[in-house]
Parts: sequence; C-alpha cells; structure tokens
Amino acid sequence: MKLSEELDRKTLIANLGGPANVAALSPEARADAMEELLQNELNRVSAGKSKYPTVAELEEQVASRPFRRGVGNTFHSVSGNVQRLPPMPAAPTLLDFFRLRFATTANHCLQSAHLALKNGESEEIILACLLHDTVQELMKADHAWWCAQLYEPYVSEKVTFAIRYHQVLRFYPDEAAGYAYPALYRTLFGEDYKPEPYIENAYRILKDHKWYHLPRAVTVNDLYAFDPASHVSIDPFVDIVGRHFKQPKDGLGFDNSPVAHMWRTIITPDRPL
Repeated sequence: MKLSEELDRKTLIANLGGPANVAALSPEARADAMEELLQNELNRVSAGKSKYPTVAELEEQVASRPFRRGVGNTFHSVSGNVQRLPPMPAAPTLLDFFRLRFATTANHCLQSAHLALKNGESEEIILACLLHDTVQELMKADHAWWCAQLYEPYVSEKVTFAIRYHQVLRFYPDEAAGYAYPALYRTLFGEDYKPEPYIENAYRILKDHKWYHLPRAVTVNDLYAFDPASHVSIDPFVDIVGRHFKQPKDGLGFDNSPVAHMWRTIITPDRPL
C-alpha cells in the first residue's frame, strides 16, 4: 500500500485547519500541503515510528509556531495573513453569524446537522449538531464548555447539555452507538494521550446520566461530517432555528446577556482591547 493511501483523510483536513480552509485553498496550495504531510509521514515511517505523534512530541512543537493551537480560528490564519471581515448588521442574528463569521466551522457543523437530520434525530439534537463547534471561531481549548456557555441563554437545557458534554464523550468509544475513537485524536493529542481527570470524572457521571444519549448523538453525527467536497446549505435548518433558538431583539452581542461580550468578540476580533 502506498504511503498516501495510508493517510487518514481527517488528518490532512486537520493539518489544513478544517474543511472550510481546505475548500478555500487553491489546487497548488492543497498539493503543497499534501506534499508536506506526506514528507512528514515518510520521515516518521523511515525512522521506524508510529504515524501518530506522542504527547511529548506535540509538547516540543509548542515553541515552533507563531500561534497556540487553542486559539480561535477568527484570530489567526493557517496560510498568509488574516483578511478583512465583512461588517455585521446592527442587530445580528444567528444566521448572520453563519453567513459572515462562522467561515471555518460552518461547513462542518452544517454537515453534522444534515447527518443528524438524515438519521432521524430530534430537532434539539439537530440544533446541537448545527451549533456544537461554532465557538471554535473564538476558542478551541475546552470548546464544548465555551460553546454551551455561548448558547445557553438562547436554547433549551437539553441542547446546552448535548453541546457541553460532546467534548467528553468524544474520547470514549461506544460501539453500540456506532462511535469509534477517531484516528484524528491520535494526531491532535498524541497516540499515548490519556484524558485528564476532569474529563474522566465527567464521563463517570455522564455514562449513567438520563441524558447520556444527547451528547452521544452529537459525537456520532460529528465524527463523519468532515467531507471537504460537501457543501450543505443552512436552508433546511432555518425553521428549526426559528423554533428552538431565542433570537434577542437587539441582536446577539447587544442584549446585555451574560455572554454578549463573547458574541461581540466574534463580531469585532480586530479590536486591540
């Protein structure tokens, strides 16, 4: 088997910054990125190592980049400079954020919501899938907790629960639910990574929780939603958003909610203070 055939497709997408970034790259840039990844894999195989890094190897890379891996997508560019962002309406809606600010995460989240719709999930789960990674425009580290907090004033308790705890359950396979441990996580966290105690503690509580199936459904519909060739419209979800998302009259970021500052940060990430 050729080395290129052994590469996990999700690994390449992760290295390029996500499906939206892949779609935005020119054919030449994609080829360069593929060549670089192949070369790295070749060097690793030649050295007799696993194709996945260890935790220690990832730690050694910290000082080799001009940004930290946990920074939100809006605040850095994986290739070249960041670009000017289009202005937002005076009273922005959730759909405005999908159109004008969620450029990196929207395609993946739309694919996830489409899978949930196709799989017959409830509208609350479909909404959770639509929203579950959008906060990565602001923050990647502990993104599920950030994301649940971002949406908590505007969605039901079940949607919030599903978003907050999908991060925990992604580290724990559930064969009955159709969820295997993703190869991507061996690349992102290291092949010898063990979930931290707060994650393990949350999992012990979650596995017997009456709402366990909610975040588990998000992980299942999350795992297979990384197709760079697929572009899903938000149109099928507009009515679901209308029924289950409490859009503030003054607009997200300007309703004096406890999370308004988070929305304003996404609106104007170029402000120095």
